[in-house]
Amino acid sequence: MSRASLEKDPREVAAMFDGVARRYDLTNDVISLGQDRYWRRATLAAVGAQPGERVLDLAAGTGTSSEPLADAGVRVVPCDLSMGMLGVGKRRRPDLGFVAGDAVHLPFADESFDAVTMSFGLRNVAQTQQALEEMLRVTRPGGRLVVCEFSRPTWAPFRTVYTNYLMRALPPVARAVSKEPDAYVYLAESIREWPDQIGLGRLLKDSGWRDVAFRNLSGGIVALHRGVRPAN
Repeated sequence: MSRASLEKDPREVAAMFDGVARRYDLTNDVISLGQDRYWRRATLAAVGAQPGERVLDLAAGTGTSSEPLADAGVRVVPCDLSMGMLGVGKRRRPDLGFVAGDAVHLPFADESFDAVTMSFGLRNVAQTQQALEEMLRVTRPGGRLVVCEFSRPTWAPFRTVYTNYLMRALPPVARAVSKEPDAYVYLAESIREWPDQIGLGRLLKDSGWRDVAFRNLSGGIVALHRGVRPAN
């Protein structure tokens, strides 16, 4: 299956996540064997936001990634396309200013944020480079981008085991803990078809980001990609 065949209308993607919103965080915890907590902590450290800074958290979902930023005094704006996700998050954290928004048409002014971060959402955006360019637009000169996304395990034998887990084990696990297992089949396929570390780094550079680098987590299952908006 090619990446093109996986591309969905943004409304379809939003509806898919609406359907899994209520148990999304629990399902992720089970499927990742608890690794998602480590990945989110690593992302938070990479963003390095200081109290008073303004940070855009894209694909924020229920706000799991935004909460520690807000608790640390960061002016975080959780943004997601799925109203279902935002509703779950708003009920849990009514103090957070959740915003509905599409990554390729962000509802924010130019140079609005000190940093932008996106965890496990970029591969669900069909126009990847356009989204990266939008993130650049809303980031101030000298500001930073951190993208945490599934990637390609670096050790070939493990890569084979991992791919088999995604396509064979993940759907029945998702079926056991979620009422929308088809959504996780789609997510598994999207992970398999996503560019590797070098490929995504090239997309960041082509979108105008500079000082692009990545760091593998969990043997390359996930990679943290970083970039800086050039100073004017």
